[in-house]
Amino acid sequence: MREVTPAPRVSQLDRPDFLRRVGVGDHPLEDLFHRLMTASWGATTAFLALVFVGYNVLFACVYLALGDVIAQAHPGNFEDAFFFSVQTMATIGYGVMTPRGTAANLVVSLEAFGGMLSAALTTGLVFAKFARPTARIRFSHTALVGTVNDAPVLMVRIANERNNRIMSATARLVLLRDEVTAEGARFRRMHELPLQRDSSVMFALSWTLMHTIDASSPLHGLSPDEVRAANAALIVTVSGTDEVLMQTVHARHAYDWESVVYGARFADVFEQTPSGRVLRLDRLHTYVAEDDT
Repeated sequence: MREVTPAPRVSQLDRPDFLRRVGVGDHPLEDLFHRLMTASWGATTAFLALVFVGYNVLFACVYLALGDVIAQAHPGNFEDAFFFSVQTMATIGYGVMTPRGTAANLVVSLEAFGGMLSAALTTGLVFAKFARPTARIRFSHTALVGTVNDAPVLMVRIANERNNRIMSATARLVLLRDEVTAEGARFRRMHELPLQRDSSVMFALSWTLMHTIDASSPLHGLSPDEVRAANAALIVTVSGTDEVLMQTVHARHAYDWESVVYGARFADVFEQTPSGRVLRLDRLHTYVAEDDT
C-alpha cells in the first residue's frame, strides 16, 4: 500500500495579491490599525521602529533649527539633539541635557504630548495584536474524493494543534465556481456543501469533514475536468469557543481544484504506542489511493 504525503499548495484565494482592487484610491495610511493588525509581527515592529526614528529625527531637526537651545549639548550637533529628543519623548529625563528658553520648552511640551499619545496607541496596538484569539487548526494539504459506505464522498481533514479544546465547534464547506446564466452573464457563485457532521461538541484532536456527492450535491455528475473548467475552489471555515480564552476563534482554508485528489482516502493519524494512543499530526496530509493493495 503506497502512502502519499503531498507538498503544501497555496490557493489563489489565500494569496493577498489574488485580486487587485481598482477604483478605491491609493491611501496606504487608510485603515492603518486594520493593516497593522493583519500584518506580521515583523512588519508591525519595523513600522513602529520607523515611526519612532522618524519622530525623533523630526524633533531633532527642530531643536537644531532653534539654535543653541539644549543645555549641556554641543551646539549644532545632530546626535545630541536626536538623543535629547528620545529622552524627551520617552520622559526619561536623565538630567544631563535640558531645554533652554521658552521656544525650546514649548517644543519639548509638544513632543512630550505626542510621545504620550504614541505610547498609548502603541500599547493598545501591541496588546490587541497579542491578545487577539486565534485557532491553531491545521488543514490537510489536499481534499480527497473517495468512496465511503459505497458512496462518493468529498473529504477534508483538520486537526487541533493545541492541547486545549474548542467547544461547540462548527464547520462549513463551500464550493465556489463560475456559472453562466441563460442570458450569457457570468457569475461567481457559492454553493453550500452539506456535511455528514457539521458540528462537534468538543474538537480536541482530528476531524474529517465529509460531504456526500449524491443527487442533491452541486458536484453530482461532474467530472474532474468539468469542475476545473468552472474555476472551482473549496472554502473551509471552522469556528468555536476556545475553552481557555472563552472567546470565539475562527480558521479558514481554501483549496484550488488542483489540490483535490480523486480515488483516495486519508491514512490513519492515530497510532497505538506502548505509552498509549497518540495523534500523528505529521500524517495529517497523508493519503492512500483506493486501488492500492
